[in-house]
Amino acid sequence: MTDSPTEDGDLEVADEYRTEGLEWVPPDDLARRAFDVNPVGTIVVDSAGEMVYANRRAAEILGLAREELTSREYDSSIWSIYYDDGNPVPVSENPVTRVFETGDPEFGFEHWIELSDGSERWLSSNTAPVYDDTGAIEYVVVAFEDVTALKRREKRLTSDHVRHLEFRADESAVPPSLRVEDSETHLDIDSVVPLPDGTTVQYMGTADLPASDLVTAVEEVPHYLDARLLSSIEGYNRVEAHAESSTVSQVFTSLGGRARTIVIAPHEVRFLGELPGDVDPRQAADGIREFHSNVELVSEDLVYSPHLLYDVVADALTERQLAVLDTAYFGGYFDSPRASTGDELADRFGVTRQTFNQHLRKAQQIVFRHLFEKSGADAH
Repeated sequence: MTDSPTEDGDLEVADEYRTEGLEWVPPDDLARRAFDVNPVGTIVVDSAGEMVYANRRAAEILGLAREELTSREYDSSIWSIYYDDGNPVPVSENPVTRVFETGDPEFGFEHWIELSDGSERWLSSNTAPVYDDTGAIEYVVVAFEDVTALKRREKRLTSDHVRHLEFRADESAVPPSLRVEDSETHLDIDSVVPLPDGTTVQYMGTADLPASDLVTAVEEVPHYLDARLLSSIEGYNRVEAHAESSTVSQVFTSLGGRARTIVIAPHEVRFLGELPGDVDPRQAADGIREFHSNVELVSEDLVYSPHLLYDVVADALTERQLAVLDTAYFGGYFDSPRASTGDELADRFGVTRQTFNQHLRKAQQIVFRHLFEKSGADAH
């Protein structure tokens, strides 16, 4: 047995040491290796205020090379750090400054930072001191995570308003079979569900087209791989369309909103949807222009929207659980008779029926818990 664990067999030898009641001696470079692979961004600042170390994740989050980070000081004017209200974070309120002054760790500090490319990123950091043998603070360690996606979801959930939008493009935006001369065709968009392979499934319905014409028209759109009729009830027909790439409807979904209706009128097509009240409608316009360059915003209406169970549940579900639940509901899995079987829906996700059912049951459990337990608890 060696005197200490080797780099190739750290875990095995550590177990052997524990078995014999001996103390495990870690390799000298373990701390550096652990810092390097840490999935949380980590920066070390020395007592002179210089950033002497940055791990890979820190460089990724901040969009800079590690060499660039370690050539800066933490309190440099180069950093553009702001509070939620847009006011700059002064050096005196920087957690690193406070830790050097007080010796106390600072946890859960949230701010946003403007990166060198002009983009903005929300960070949440924990900061703690490292003391030398004399009891003086030798280093301060900052561990931070990118919480931009969470902050966007938080803003969406706390927004009291939604923005109803209507965009217009010329008739070239629809296939010839859908163009009309003296009437309008309304296609209702029920849901747009992203699939694990990067494709999407879109559920649509209309009372303005016969079932066969609807399926044929959707299949004529270049980015749809296939379409199938889900139901035809009292003249209202619903289809499931599988798209190999993004669609106009997905533009609204990607911005935290929902596509609502496509209106095909003589010589034009209109796209109706909604976005969270704090999202700039120009972002949707730019997204739609990737498909139709001549699109223009013709109306917008900011309306009050109460917080609904959907928003709460969507926040509690994983992306996969929400996608599975969406697909099951709009795909007619809960209808009687079923419009889609479990095998058909599982195939869309490229998983076994057993795996699909596990995701679905977990999603249903979360929905019911929020409906029967969470809502009641909130009422007290």
